Amino acid sequence: MKPLKWRVSDELWEQLAPLLLDPPRRFRSPGRLRYPARACLEGILYVLYTDTPWLEVPYRELGLPSGETCRRRLEEWSRRGLLQNAIAVLRQRLAGADKLDWSRVIVDASLVQAKKGARRSRARSWANQGAAITWP
Repeated sequence: MKPLKWRVSDELWEQLAPLLLDPPRRFRSPGRLRYPARACLEGILYVLYTDTPWLEVPYRELGLPSGETCRRRLEEWSRRGLLQNAIAVLRQRLAGADKLDWSRVIVDASLVQAKKGARRSRARSWANQGAAITWP
C-alpha cells in the first residue's frame, strides 16, 4: 500500500521532533493532554495537500486531531518561531534531494515589504483597469 502524502515518515520526524516541542505542562491545573505534535503536523499537511478547509478535515476517519486544533497549533508554532526552523529543515532536505524548483517561486506583496517613501513610477499602469474587469 502506498503511504499517504501528508503522513510524516519516521526519518523526517526524527529531525522535526526536537524543533516542534510542546511547552512544559503546568503542575497545577495542567488541563487536557495535548495532541501529539506529529499528528498536528500531519493534519496541517493534509489541509495543505488536499486544500480542505480547516473545519472540514475528516479527522475521525484519518485519525488526526480536528482541523481547528491543527490550525491553532500552526499559529502557536508560528508565534513561537518554531515553524521557521522546521521549514528550514524541510528546505535543506528537499535541496539535498534535488527536489526544489525555484523557477516557480511567486513573490506576494503580503510577504515582501514595499519600500516606504519610494517614488512612484511615471509609467502608466493598466493594473487598476485590469483589476476592475471581471470575466464571465
